Amino acid sequence: MKEIFYVELPTPESSTVCTWLQQQWEPALGQKIITPDGILLQIETSNTSNQNPTANDAPIPEISIFVWSVQRTTYLKAFRWGDKALQGEGKILQQLETALRNQFPYEYPEPPVIDLSQQSIFEALAPHYPKTVHFFQKMPNGEYDLNRVYWWEKQWREGVRNPQKPRQVIFKSPTGANDASTSFSAPEYDLIYIGGALGVIHAAVMAQLGYRVLLIERLPFGRMNREWNISRDEFQSLIDLGLFTPAEFESVIAREYIDGFNKFFDGNNPPHLRSAVLHTPTVLNICLDSEKLLHLCEHKLKRAGGEIWDETQFMRAEVTSDRVVVGVEHLPTQTERKVTGRLLVDAMGTASPIAWQLNGSRAFDSVCPTVGASIAKGFEPEVWDSNYGDVLYSHGDISRGRQLIWELFPGAGEEITIYLFHYHQVNPQNPGSLLEMYEDFFTILPEYRRCDMEKLVWKKPTFGYIPGHFSVGSRDRIVAFDRLIAVGDSASLQSPLVFTGFGSLVRNLHRLTDLLDTALRHNLLTAKDLNQIRAYQSNVSVTWLFSKGMMVPTGRHLPPQRVNAMLNTFFGLLADEPLAVADNFIKDRVSWLTFNRLALKAARRNPALIPWIWELAGAKDFFRWLGSYFSFTGNAIVSWLLRDWFPKLVRSCQPWLENRNPALWLRLLAQSYAFTAGMGRPERPRREESVVRSNQLNELPRPNLTKS
Repeated sequence: MKEIFYVELPTPESSTVCTWLQQQWEPALGQKIITPDGILLQIETSNTSNQNPTANDAPIPEISIFVWSVQRTTYLKAFRWGDKALQGEGKILQQLETALRNQFPYEYPEPPVIDLSQQSIFEALAPHYPKTVHFFQKMPNGEYDLNRVYWWEKQWREGVRNPQKPRQVIFKSPTGANDASTSFSAPEYDLIYIGGALGVIHAAVMAQLGYRVLLIERLPFGRMNREWNISRDEFQSLIDLGLFTPAEFESVIAREYIDGFNKFFDGNNPPHLRSAVLHTPTVLNICLDSEKLLHLCEHKLKRAGGEIWDETQFMRAEVTSDRVVVGVEHLPTQTERKVTGRLLVDAMGTASPIAWQLNGSRAFDSVCPTVGASIAKGFEPEVWDSNYGDVLYSHGDISRGRQLIWELFPGAGEEITIYLFHYHQVNPQNPGSLLEMYEDFFTILPEYRRCDMEKLVWKKPTFGYIPGHFSVGSRDRIVAFDRLIAVGDSASLQSPLVFTGFGSLVRNLHRLTDLLDTALRHNLLTAKDLNQIRAYQSNVSVTWLFSKGMMVPTGRHLPPQRVNAMLNTFFGLLADEPLAVADNFIKDRVSWLTFNRLALKAARRNPALIPWIWELAGAKDFFRWLGSYFSFTGNAIVSWLLRDWFPKLVRSCQPWLENRNPALWLRLLAQSYAFTAGMGRPERPRREESVVRSNQLNELPRPNLTKS
C-alpha cells in the first residue's frame, strides 16, 4: 500500500465528512464502494484481467479512502496498492481535494455577544462551548474565571481588528508643577506600575532600592491565570539582586523534577524527519508556587514602603513635563481617582492599551493563544511520573489550521499544570480564540494523557495571549514614551520558542533595573532616554523565523505533517548535541557560531526546510529575517571585539562621568549591556552592588521635582 493523499479537514464532525464522501461525492472515474470509514474506489483499466497483484508494476486498480478524527479535527487519507500511479489517479485526487475544500472550508467562530444582566456566563456560553462550561463549573471561582476568559478574548479581538485606531490612553500635556491648574505640589510616587504579575517582581526590586512605588492591579492581587516554571540558574539572578534569599527561593519551589521532554508527533513524517526525544533536564524544571511568590514580593514591596491598589483598573495617563498623572477606577466601588508619579511602568501584558497605542499595527507580530488548567489530582499513577515534565509536545498534525502543542509541569503533591497552545499569526479575520482552544483542551486532553475527565479535580484555569514581536533591530519597537516605559509582555519580552515572558524578564532583570535606576537618579525620563532601557537581544531576534515556521497562515492548507516535520528536523539536531546546546538555545543564550552550525546541519538533513519556511513566512518576512541575521552577525563581530574590555572601561569611567554627563553615562551603560546581555551573555549582579546602590540612592538628593 502506498499513501497518495493526506489532508486535514477543519471540522470535528468526522461522521459528516464520511457521509458526504459516501453519499454525495461523485468521483470523476471509477466505481465507489462504501466501507465502514470511507469508500473503496475501483478503477477500470484495459489490462485488469492480466494484472499480478503482487507485482509493483501491476497495481490493483483500487484506491482506498478513509477518514478518522483526532484533536477535534477530521483527517482523510487515500492509499493504493503498488508504486505506480493508476490511470486517471491525479485527476481523481485533484477533484476530491477541490470538493473537500469547498464543502469543508475554514471557519473562525466568533464568541457570542452576551448580556450578563440577563443570564450567567455559563448559560450564555453553554450552547457554543458545552465542555468548557461543564468543566469550568467544576472549578473554584469557575464563573469568575470564565468571565475573565471571555473578557480577554473580546479585548484581544478588538485590538487586532482596530490596529490602526487604537484607543488613546496616553495624553501629552505641556503643563507642569508650576501650572496653577495642577493640584499636586509634587509627584506622590517615583514609580507607578500598572499590572501586578510580572510587575510586582520589578516593582519589589525598585522599592528595595529606595524608590517610592505604587502597584495598580486590575484583579484581586495574587490571582494568576498562568503558572511559572524556571531553572535554578535563571532564578539565581533574583537572589543576586537581593530580592530573595536562597531559603526563600527554596520555600516557593512547588516541585523540582528530573527531566523535561520535547517530542513532536512524527507518525506521518518520512524516516529521516523523525527524531528522538530531546531531554532538557535544566529547562523550566523548577515549578514555582506562583501565588506564594507573588505574596512574598508583595511583602517585600510593602516592607520597603511600597503600596498596592488591587481591583483597580487603569483608565488613562496624562504626561506633563515633570510628572505623569494616572487616572484609575476602583472596580468594587466604581470610584475614580488620580495619582501622580515620576514614571509610569506598563506591565499590563498582551492586552495593554498603552502598547497598542505606542506601536499601532506593529504592536505584535504573532501570538500564542494559551489555555490550560492546574489539576489537583485525578490522574492514575501509571499515567505520569511527577519527576518529569513535558516542555514541548504534540500528539497530532495540523488541527483546524493550527499546530497544537502541549506543556505539562508537575507541581506540589499530585498537582499537574497542563497547557495547550499554538503559534499564531495575528490576523483580523482569525485573531485566535481562547474559548475555541478551551473546547479543544477539554475534549482532547484524554488523547494526550489518558484520564477520566470526570475524576480530575480542577484547581484553576490558566490562560492568556502571549505576544511576539519580530525584531529586525534594537530600535524597531517603541517601549517608552516621556515618563513611561513598558516591561514584560507589554514590551513583547519573551523567548521566541517557548514564549516565556517570566523567564525572559528574570534573565534581563539586572540589566533593566540597573538602567532604570540610573535614569531615575538623574531624572533622564524622556522617551529618548527611556527607549534605551530595553531587553533586546540580537541572538533572540534572529530566532523568530523559527516560531514563524510553526504558524499556519490563515486560510492556507498545508500538508498536515508539515509543521511537525520542521520541528522534528530541528529538535532532532538538538537531541544529537550535548545537553548544554539545547539548554542555551531555549534560554536565549545561543551564540552566532552555534546558530550557524545548527542552521547548516538542519539544511543538510532536510533540504526542503528553506522552501518550506519561504512558503510559510513569505518573501517580505523572509527578507526581514535576513535583516535580523545581518544585524546579528554585525553585533556578534562587534561584541567579540569589545565585550571583554568595553564593559570594564565603561564601569571604570563611572565615578567621574556619571555626575558630569549622566545622559552619556546612560547611553554607554546601555551599550555595554548590549555587548553582553544583548548577545545572550547576561552579567550576574553581585549582592553587595545592590546594597551599595541602595545606600547611594538614599544619600543622593531627590531630583528637583518643582522644575521641568
